[in-house]
Amino acid sequence: VIWCWSFQMGSAYQFHSWRVFVLVCAFPSVAAIAALTTMPESPRFFLENGKHDEAWMILKQVHDTNMRAKGYPERVFSVTTIKTVKQMDELVDMGGEATAWHQRWRIKLTNLFHQVWGNFLTVFNPEYRRTTYMMMAVWFSMSFSYYGLTVWFPDMIKYLQKQEYSSRTKVFIKEKVEHVTFNFTLENQIHRNGEYFNNKFLNMKMKSMVFEDSLFEECYFEDITSSNTFFKNCTFISTLFYNTDLFKYRLINSKLINSTFLHNKEGCMLDFSDENNAYMIYFVSFLGTLAVLPGNIVSALLMDKIGRLRMLAGSSVISCVSCFFLSFGNSESAMIALLCLFGGISIASWNALDVLTVELYPSDKRTTAFGFLNALCKLAAVLGISIFQSFVGITKAVPILFASGALAVGSFLALKLPETRGQVLQ
Repeated sequence: VIWCWSFQMGSAYQFHSWRVFVLVCAFPSVAAIAALTTMPESPRFFLENGKHDEAWMILKQVHDTNMRAKGYPERVFSVTTIKTVKQMDELVDMGGEATAWHQRWRIKLTNLFHQVWGNFLTVFNPEYRRTTYMMMAVWFSMSFSYYGLTVWFPDMIKYLQKQEYSSRTKVFIKEKVEHVTFNFTLENQIHRNGEYFNNKFLNMKMKSMVFEDSLFEECYFEDITSSNTFFKNCTFISTLFYNTDLFKYRLINSKLINSTFLHNKEGCMLDFSDENNAYMIYFVSFLGTLAVLPGNIVSALLMDKIGRLRMLAGSSVISCVSCFFLSFGNSESAMIALLCLFGGISIASWNALDVLTVELYPSDKRTTAFGFLNALCKLAAVLGISIFQSFVGITKAVPILFASGALAVGSFLALKLPETRGQVLQ
């Protein structure tokens, strides 16, 4: 059961569930900002800034924590050699004190750009070129399939639900209604060429209602709340709208003759109240995120036991199979269950890929390589989402085949990467 929270203060302010959703999503970001204040700086940063004691303390803390976790708390941390890197300012000629401050900043920024660009180029040195290209292919294929599929799927479910909802639409043609009071909900109906004389529409809801080429004469609308409701090519004669949200944009190519709008409902004119399974995007995203939790726990426990490559390739293969079976889902619940399975398994691939990326590069190239691959990941995600979204309402087979194929390629290429389990980091 899913509850959608909503309350209204007068007629001017409405609070709907999507705002609660956004507010809740903001909490982790705030918590992350607070947590960052408690995290220590990296030892390399301290070394580059001449703070050797601080770097030593951080390394000792990491060592002691790891040894306690491995069951060897008695082991003592010791450092025999510290290799430091000169600070950038020591390597750059700033021109002396006579140089203006803006020229100093320009020199600093220029050299910083050259340093970043130089770090980026080192990732493609002959020593790391093959690894970088392989990692680019794996990151791209995984991101393309994962983000494309997880964003496409809720929209596809919602589209199928709308199609099923539209198939139950009732159509009324050339009906004549006189001296009738409507005080109940009207939903999912189409009325064509109707004539309504001296009717009252009081304290009611209209959901997915369409009136086409109809005549309303001496009618009275009061306290109307509508969603996805339109009047097309209709004529209103001597009709009064009092405290309704039937704004004029809902009257498409319609004529108003001696008709009046009084005390229109205020607030946003978007149809937030549309309950035609609008929560499904949030619900499916929530289930997919929840399914990731056990995958994170299992991958954390088994990472060092089965190795990075086995976890990456194995998880990718199983994700590929679960993704492929999505095309055979014959019910909405079965497809959602398969998507959750896909998310729970594929997260192990991401965890293994993150660890592998960190361990394949030395410390002075690690952050550059990781940042570059993450940027490529975002590009692949945008590309996958754009391509997959274009097939919503057309077919579900093509996106699923794209995702399965990308995962298959990624799992094959992952096996070509070197294993880093048990190796000493550079």
